Amino acid sequence: MLTPLQIGLAVGGGYLLGSIPFGILVMRAAGAGDPRAIGSGNIGATNVLRSGRKGLALATLLGDGGKGALAVLIAWLTTRSADLQTQALATSLAGGAAFLGHLFPIWLGFKGGKGVATFFGTLLAAAWPIGLAAGATWIATAFLFRISSLGALVAALLAPVYALLTGRPITAVLAAFMAVLIYIRHAANIRRLLKGEEPRIGAKKKAAENPSA
Repeated sequence: MLTPLQIGLAVGGGYLLGSIPFGILVMRAAGAGDPRAIGSGNIGATNVLRSGRKGLALATLLGDGGKGALAVLIAWLTTRSADLQTQALATSLAGGAAFLGHLFPIWLGFKGGKGVATFFGTLLAAAWPIGLAAGATWIATAFLFRISSLGALVAALLAPVYALLTGRPITAVLAAFMAVLIYIRHAANIRRLLKGEEPRIGAKKKAAENPSA
């Protein structure tokens, strides 16, 4: 069973890791400006790509996914002597907190990204079969319909189902928690999807459109 100190460290540490704004950091380090000043103003990899710097977008993607994975890994290492259920709870708390940190970073006035990369990174570290299944769902949906946001939304919806089917109820709760927030953060994308106005992969996009991550 987790102690209050372990819970506090998992949640607090996870949140602080998740709050690291890699999109802003990598663009500033490269002298490419601030992602909040271009496109949709989002700090995620999709909007960083609007700068025309694919390398910076990839670095942002890896950073945003990696911080969720790192939070889970640290929680796993600090509870490796505990039973599996306790360890799953610790990693889920840390991963969920990292996800919250990305969406609501304290350093940016609680205005963060949409969480897709952090969602996948957290799931891959918490239960890699679930992460792979969710990733495959995103790829298949995005390839079939050529809409990135739709792939993310379908993957988020099915991730808790995958966790339950593989006997991971705690991971299912984590996945459901992140899925709900992803849907909230993608409200504008969902409205455009319902109207048939969501941009397709490879199509020209208006600068004001919101990315899916």
